[in-house]
Amino acid sequence: MKELRDYQNELSLKGASILNNLKILYLMMEVRSGKTATALNICKLNNFKEVAFITKKKAIQSIENDYKDFGFNNYFNLTVINDESLHKLVGNFDAVIHDEHHRFGAFPKPNMSAKLFKKMFGKLPQIYLSGTPFPESYSQVYHQFWTSENTPFKHYTTFYKWSYDFVNVKDKHLGFAVVKDYSEANYNKIKPIIDPYCITFTQKQAGFETSVIEKVLYCDMNPSTNILIKSLIKNKVIEGKEEVILADTGVKLQNKIHQLSSGTVIFESGNSKVLDYSKAEFIKEQFKDKKIAIFYKFKEEYNALKCIFGESLTNNLEDFNNTSKSIALQIVSGREGISLKNAEFLVYYNIDFSAVSYFQSRDRLTTMERKTNYIFWIFSKGGIEEKIYKSVMNKKDYTLNVFKKDFNVKI
Repeated sequence: MKELRDYQNELSLKGASILNNLKILYLMMEVRSGKTATALNICKLNNFKEVAFITKKKAIQSIENDYKDFGFNNYFNLTVINDESLHKLVGNFDAVIHDEHHRFGAFPKPNMSAKLFKKMFGKLPQIYLSGTPFPESYSQVYHQFWTSENTPFKHYTTFYKWSYDFVNVKDKHLGFAVVKDYSEANYNKIKPIIDPYCITFTQKQAGFETSVIEKVLYCDMNPSTNILIKSLIKNKVIEGKEEVILADTGVKLQNKIHQLSSGTVIFESGNSKVLDYSKAEFIKEQFKDKKIAIFYKFKEEYNALKCIFGESLTNNLEDFNNTSKSIALQIVSGREGISLKNAEFLVYYNIDFSAVSYFQSRDRLTTMERKTNYIFWIFSKGGIEEKIYKSVMNKKDYTLNVFKKDFNVKI
């Protein structure tokens, strides 16, 4: 049976006291520092008998393994379910744990998942888990605590009322309209209010000594791919015999260039296709006989990889962990809540516009024992990927305005 680390036992005692007194506990613990086991131990210490654990689908197996491996199944019943299936959950629970709780940080209005969570669990003790609690704005604080009736902001019935005291609201000019920008919250005012509910813990405190080594590899795409990109930038439309590639807005053009740079496209009809297998072939050749984890962006990129790798590639985490197969996961679904520690290298087929995706996904290899994470980015020569990379490395999303400047586009 697995045993908790000393710091996990210490954090559990502190967390159990906070949860008992305030009914909310936010474990702001960095990736691989043991949030799941710590949260489960807190449930054990508080003598809960029925616990709900809400997470992402790909993380369910890992959580259920921790529940059994640490022996928590001897103390309470655990029901693990993904956010998308939350409406199917039936039962009477003593407490709820929500993994990657920053997903409930939408503002100025809560997302549908946060509303359902509040409706189902608002009266229960709640444990929140996240290594990146406020990845884009401190305004994400409000609705994360709003899911509990015990929120420290309960006297602010809406985000808008909360913003009067905590946000520097600005006008944002979008060209066609002026809207309110609520992203500039004052964390110095927020912090002392939420601190009593929070436990922060870093990988360094846990004893991790992992360094990340990133390397960019450049892939020659088929000449036809580069011709398509140049034509689309110039004409904004490419008409084929059966399908049309349309880029009549800045956003569409940005997305089409993003797709084409890695060899795939989504047509105006909604159909999609692999146009160029160069990247998949490049990855297979570069990492021959290596067990790797690949992150891709668009679904057709997986189809390209599967076509080239065949049965040596899977998208199932259990299959990856128990065989010699490599794994390919979509960046957004694979960036949180799972471990890819069995991979020798992490390889990016493509890159996401989001800085959050960059920092969360590249930590999937980290373990206490691993000293170095090797990450490889596969960029097409002259493509959009390197420009996106420069933005997200500096913790900035790759926005439409940046794209227009990079490609000298007027649309």
